[in-house]
Amino acid sequence: MLKPKIGVLLSNLGTPDEPTPIAVKRYLKQFLSDPRVIDLPKGKWLPILNFIVLPRRSPTVAKNYQSVWGTDGSPLLTISRQQQKAIQSYFDQQDKDFIIELGMTYGNPSIDQAMKNLLANKVDKIIVLPLYPQYSSTTTAPVFDAFARSLTHYKNIVPFEFIHNYYDHPLYINALVNSIKLERNEFLVFSFHGIPQRYDDEGDYYAYHCRETARLVAQSLKLEDHQWCIAFQSRFGREEWLKPYTDIILQELPNKGIKKVAVICPGFSTDCLETLEEIAEENKEYFLSSGGEHYRYIPALNDNPDHIDLLTNLIEGKC
Repeated sequence: MLKPKIGVLLSNLGTPDEPTPIAVKRYLKQFLSDPRVIDLPKGKWLPILNFIVLPRRSPTVAKNYQSVWGTDGSPLLTISRQQQKAIQSYFDQQDKDFIIELGMTYGNPSIDQAMKNLLANKVDKIIVLPLYPQYSSTTTAPVFDAFARSLTHYKNIVPFEFIHNYYDHPLYINALVNSIKLERNEFLVFSFHGIPQRYDDEGDYYAYHCRETARLVAQSLKLEDHQWCIAFQSRFGREEWLKPYTDIILQELPNKGIKKVAVICPGFSTDCLETLEEIAEENKEYFLSSGGEHYRYIPALNDNPDHIDLLTNLIEGKC
């Protein structure tokens, strides 16, 4: 009996093609035009985006990308490729007929191209794995939207499975715990990307997923309540976002006698501009300039072996 050929679509947010203002503007326009991300009426938002946000932010964001850009491209794309390669290698060693494709929600390689590759290889089933442990209507849902749009181009739609979240999966929690390795007297900050508080009020359960992830990791580490906290980073615009805010927390901790912190961002499956520049550098300065003495950013799980174990386990669970 022939083994079924399984196609796997790994998806993450995306990245500009180059660290230039033009490429960044093109990427940000696609990203910030998505009503899942910014749900303001288009007639109100698009003029603001095109004539204020993009001209002002693109050069600045391009400079930030230049500070983290590597020979193989952006950290997010480079690490995502490493994850893709590691997962493919695992299934090859298991002598299983799997094809792993990478498709970004915004930018390249696109979900459309990944789907084209999978269907050209005549897969019998597709498993979609958004690399977001915690579901959000601003991240996971756009992957589903893009995947569904790509299917409109084909008549030969094969069965598929969509992995909705894995915020409390034991292997995920274990991988985070193994990555932390707290030093003596180190206070642990769980920093997650924020979303507008309004989204939470309207039913997005991202905040609940984040708090459960943090609670389970702290529990596994046997931390007392005074040894850790949760915060939310990267707010944008004027409306209220999920609180507390990471930058504010880091400026307040030294005044509470906490001079040594470690910051982990469990919502990121790969290190990227946001973790390497905003958290590892910008927020470090906030903490140290407020009287902190020791600041350590704990890298994302990236292509760590226990992270790859988790991802392959998630995939196998849908076969």
